[in-house]
Order: sequence, then C-alpha cells, then structure tokens
Amino acid sequence: MKKSLVILCLFVTAVLPASGQSTTDTTSKSVVAKKWFETISVRGYVQARYNRLAETNPDLKCEQCDRSWGDNNGFFLRRVRLILFGQVSKQVYFYIQPDFASSASSTSLHFGQLRDAYFDVGIDKENEFRFRIGQSKVPFGFENMQSSQNRLPLDRADALNSAVSNERDLGVFFYWAPKETRKLFSSLVSEGLKGSGDYGVLGFGLYNGQTANKPELNNSLHAAVRASYPFQIGNQIIEPGIQAYSGKFVVPVENVSKNTKVNSDRNYDDERVAATFVLYPKPFGILAEYNIGRGPEFNTVTDSIETQKLHGGFITLSYMLHFDKHVVIPFTRAQYYKGGKKHELDARSYNMNEYEIGVEWQPVRAFEFVAMYTISSRRFQDYGLQDNLQEGSLIRLQAQLNF
Repeated sequence: MKKSLVILCLFVTAVLPASGQSTTDTTSKSVVAKKWFETISVRGYVQARYNRLAETNPDLKCEQCDRSWGDNNGFFLRRVRLILFGQVSKQVYFYIQPDFASSASSTSLHFGQLRDAYFDVGIDKENEFRFRIGQSKVPFGFENMQSSQNRLPLDRADALNSAVSNERDLGVFFYWAPKETRKLFSSLVSEGLKGSGDYGVLGFGLYNGQTANKPELNNSLHAAVRASYPFQIGNQIIEPGIQAYSGKFVVPVENVSKNTKVNSDRNYDDERVAATFVLYPKPFGILAEYNIGRGPEFNTVTDSIETQKLHGGFITLSYMLHFDKHVVIPFTRAQYYKGGKKHELDARSYNMNEYEIGVEWQPVRAFEFVAMYTISSRRFQDYGLQDNLQEGSLIRLQAQLNF
C-alpha cells in the first residue's frame, strides 16, 4: 500500500503545471485573472437540539449518534460549522471545515476541531479526473457522505456509520465523473433533493484507518473503493451504488478496560462491503443501504475483543411537499445493526433496532426545523456494561441555521 501511495503522489506531481506557469489563456490580453483570495467563499450551518420531550428511558443513549440523549442533558449545540472553500486555480480546489461544537470531554463543550482539510487536484481540463489529498470523507456509504446539513433523520444510521467515526480520515483518493454527471451531483444538493455531493462515479484510495484527528497506530493503510451512478428515468433520478473497504484497525489502549483481553498488538481485521439504492424525492424518495463485514467487537462470554461478523442497514422513505415558498418533508426510517463499534470502549457490542418518524419544515432556505419521534431498542455491551438492554422512546427537536 505504501508503494501505491507513492505512485499516486508522483502521478499528481507529473501532471500539474510547472511552478509559476499560468493556467489562464495568455492569448486573451483583456482577461485579468482573479487573485487566489478572490476565489474563496464562506458558508456554514448551526444545529441546536433538544432530545428530552416525552422521554421514557433516560438510560437510552447513543454515544456515536448524539451525546445529548439521556439523563442530565438539555439544550445542545450539535454542530457549528464554518466552511472555507474555493477554486484557487482551474485545476486546484480546496475545502476546509472546522466544527466549533466538538466535546473535549463530558464536562467541556464547544471546542473547535478540524473536520475537513483537503485539496482536489484535477488532471484534465474539465477536472473529470482528480485526486483528493488531505482529511476528507471516506467513500463508503451514501448517508455517510451526505452532509448533516442535508440529511433528514437527525443522526446517521448505526449500521454504516459504525464503519468510520465522523466519516473522515487522512489519505489520498482518486475520483472520476463525466462533466455532465458532476453537474448533476451538484444540482441534487443545490435544488434541495438531499444529494450526497460529488464523490465521483468511481472513487478509490488509501487512508490511515484510525479515523479523523487520530494518529495512525500501525504500518498498514486501509483501502476503499466505491462506484455510484445517478441516472434519470422520466422525472425521477435514481442512484445505485456499491462500496467496500479493507484494512487493519488498532484498538487504542485508552479504549480498553483494565480487565478486557485483547490481541497482543491490538490489531484487528476491519473490512466491509455495502450496497446503496437512492430514489431522489421528486416527490417520493427512498434511501436504502445495507452492509456486511468483519471487525473488532467485545465478546461478553470471553471478556475479550475479537474479530467478529457484523451486518445491518436501514431504509428511509420521504415525500417532498411545496406550499408557496415553504418545503415540508415527512419521513420515516427503520434501521438495524448487529456488530461492534470499534471506536467505542472495548469495541462495544451492539444489537439494535430503531424506528423513526418525523417531518422537516423549511420556511426559507436559511432555516429548517425538524421534529422526530424515535422508538429504540439498543443492547450495547462492554466489560463494565454486561447484558445492558435499553428500550424506550422520545421526541427529538432540531433548529438549523444555513448561511
């Protein structure tokens, strides 16, 4: 994998224009090229939540979802994102996104933390072929790559989100999509159809495998590949996809309980394959994903972390309604997951079923409000939580500012 990464980097260097070479058309003397800082744009969003209405079980929680679930919680800033981006030259694009609602600990909130920091390097005039270098989303799962600014349910489904905490990692990815398809990817977001963004028709690459803002802990890289193609049938747009990744995940020593048994090097096989089907809401929408694989998971019988099989998925149904300038989208989602969450204590074991029904209201593009009723059954177990089954229901609310 190291050799592959070196080859990718050398290839990028070979195809870039020489230092100082102008990428503008020198035959047109009347055209004045923009300065790089004139190409930078700023946007972002803020999400404020309350999860305690009609709550039946304060011990029902989801660590990787929303930590303001459950006992001793109240109003909560889930995300505060400020995004800097721009096409600084014809073939170079950059994207930097910090989040100012990160939690340094259970008692310290609203710290700034890097989410994305990458640049795209196009290797042809239309940027149909490009390399993405830096910290970015791993191309695995449509909902994982869909921005939380656009997603209907308040949190990503456990089954695929358990693959990559915060959906991101450091690496190099190659993406390809025809010019017209790239325009379609962009319009699916700009027209409010809940698109995932432009991650190419084909994408593949190498990344560390310990997830975003975490140091690499072994000499083995993860590899990921994804193929996804949107096409129109009459007024409808459908996007099927398939993706997979493989690598060795190291369970951090701070995530292992004192008496939990682990492999001597704490390395575990980490591999998955997933299928996706999307019918964009025009007006009826479907998003369905399912994955199978293997990964680290706590075994309550042996009190050890072992490589075990995992599987699960979800289906989200929606219907987009327009009333004057208002947009109303009722939706429902059912999800299931059985397997480990490698990022949590002792690679915590999960067996969960969850049903959600909600509605998103957009009176203007700058503001959204979501109300969602959740019915959940979650068995999550580590060394200190044995036979821990939590069931209950609650109403969840979110106000979102877009700018």
